[in-house]
Amino acid sequence: MPLCLPMIRHLKSPDLFGAIDRVPVLGAPAGGRTFEVFNPSTGELLAELPDMGVEETRAAIDKAYVAQAEWAALTARERSEMLWQWHQLIVTHTDDLAAILTAEMGKPLAEAKSEVSHAAAYLQWYAEEANRIYGETISAPSTDRRMLVIKQPIGVVGTITPWNFPASMVARKISPALAAGCAIVLKPAEQTPLVAGAMFALAAEAGFPDGVVNLVYASEGAAVGRELCHNPKVRKISFTGSTEVGRLLMRQCSDQIKKVSLELGGNAPFIVFDDADIDAAVDGAIQAKFRNAGQTCVSANRLYVQSGVHDEFVDKFVERVRQLQVGDGFDPGVAIGPLIDGHALAKIESHIADAVGKGGAIRCGGGRIGSDGTFFQPTVLTDISSAMAVAQEETFGPLAPVIRFEDADQVVREANDTIYGLAAYFYASNLKRVWRVAEALEYGMVGINTGR
Repeated sequence: MPLCLPMIRHLKSPDLFGAIDRVPVLGAPAGGRTFEVFNPSTGELLAELPDMGVEETRAAIDKAYVAQAEWAALTARERSEMLWQWHQLIVTHTDDLAAILTAEMGKPLAEAKSEVSHAAAYLQWYAEEANRIYGETISAPSTDRRMLVIKQPIGVVGTITPWNFPASMVARKISPALAAGCAIVLKPAEQTPLVAGAMFALAAEAGFPDGVVNLVYASEGAAVGRELCHNPKVRKISFTGSTEVGRLLMRQCSDQIKKVSLELGGNAPFIVFDDADIDAAVDGAIQAKFRNAGQTCVSANRLYVQSGVHDEFVDKFVERVRQLQVGDGFDPGVAIGPLIDGHALAKIESHIADAVGKGGAIRCGGGRIGSDGTFFQPTVLTDISSAMAVAQEETFGPLAPVIRFEDADQVVREANDTIYGLAAYFYASNLKRVWRVAEALEYGMVGINTGR
């Protein structure tokens, strides 16, 4: 793997970047296939990795299957101690992991450090949960019986992680599996595999037995995902990504009735009522919309503002958005990094063109920044209707469409008018309204007077 010299200067321990190439990936693929990883801010080559396919994925599954029995046989305390050791190594290397993350994904360095801290926190939590895997004693129907429930590891878990949170999602998916006694096979997103490789290098240093944690690098996820779903040695699939791919994985797992855990797309509404603290609502909207350049599944995708405070909110919101600095995530003061690739740019541009063509207005932003990289101006649109694509589809970028509404019943109907149900946000002061709206919104997570 070539080492990118501009990347190395950001690292306290350059050996960690080099260790990515030493993570066991079961040898080079047939024909020496490789794929390249680029910095979305600069376009520079960061690394060249082995491009694994079905054969290599199957070998990783076989290796995990062999290691499964030994890992499951360890005591909960032994598994907990290894997770704790991994947690401590990630904490020690936070700055370097964050630098690798920023280089391959583009998010501001401060956000990257926060994400690595979240990854460490998942490991810490599940290190303790490993010791709390309890069974049950159930009242028997007759005196000659005793009924007990014990919890056993399900077996090898196949995990697929997204590019937008390439460190925290790795930890969130594999730490509960490891705590429960399951070996894992991980396929990270092809755009952002390097921080996963660095984390796996630290896992090896933490002492996990050979074959318990297995990494599959691949530029095309379809073949790898299909093998994980169809291979009977894999007992569970955990995936975070698009709804389209989630549906496909569920179909592929259905023949074996394989257990699946899916976290898919969103179309989160962000509602501001006329009794809200407008300044607080603006702060929350900035967080909910522009964190990670709007590239999160819980990002505020539709901003509904009640008529009585619409103009005040929009004026203050636009003023704040104009102050957001866009640039390379390593540069001081940058709040918004690049989009992940050209496809993301094209989707934002199509949503803006559709909205403007149907009567929407651009209040700020609206275009690309420069000819290099994938930078886009943080954009606010007004005069938005539910007929526009931006109100129906997940944008996944720094585009904030503001929709005026009149009453609570109307906005709840419009907010719920989507196939998605991941997250929602609203700002209000009246306690009766808070409870009524919170219970009426058909979403798994509802943030009240908060944008995070």
